[in-house]
Amino acid sequence: MPQTADGVAFVRTPDEAFANLPDYDFDPNYLTFEGLRLHYIDVGPKDGPVALLMHGMPTWSFLNRHIIKRLVAEGWRCIAADHIGFGRSDKVTDDSWYSIARHIRAHRQLVEHLDLRDATLFCQDWGGPIGLAQVAEMPERFSRLVIMNTWLQDRKSTRL
Repeated sequence: MPQTADGVAFVRTPDEAFANLPDYDFDPNYLTFEGLRLHYIDVGPKDGPVALLMHGMPTWSFLNRHIIKRLVAEGWRCIAADHIGFGRSDKVTDDSWYSIARHIRAHRQLVEHLDLRDATLFCQDWGGPIGLAQVAEMPERFSRLVIMNTWLQDRKSTRL
C-alpha cells in the first residue's frame, strides 16, 4: 500500500525482503531526501580512503557487494547508495517524479551529509551522469574516477 511524503506517493520494500542475501550483510543507513528514504551503506574504516560506488539501472548497491568487500579488506571506507526507486530506498509511484537532476540532488545531499573528501568515484551505467555531476559540481571532494560503461550528461540538463 502506498504511503505519502511531502505529497508524493511511494512504496517501501519491507526489510524482510533483504534478509539473507548472498554476500550482502551490510547494515542499512538512511538519509531523508524530499521526505523519502535514501538507503546507503557505509562500511570500512572511517579514516580509510573513500570509495563512493554508484550503481546503474535496474540494479542497486547489491551489484557492488563483491567490490565493496575487496576494498574494505584493503582498508577502504565504502559508501554505496541505492537511488530512490531502487533497492532499499523508497520507490515513488509516479514515474514523472524521476529525473537525473533529482537523483543528482539526492546524491549531492548524501556526499555533503557524509562530508566525503578525497573520494574515488566508481560509477557505472546511470551512476555515471549522477556521479560525474557530483565531481563537476564539487571537484574539491573527489580525487580519482573509475568510470565504467556510462556517459556524461549535458550539464545544462542536470543543473543543480
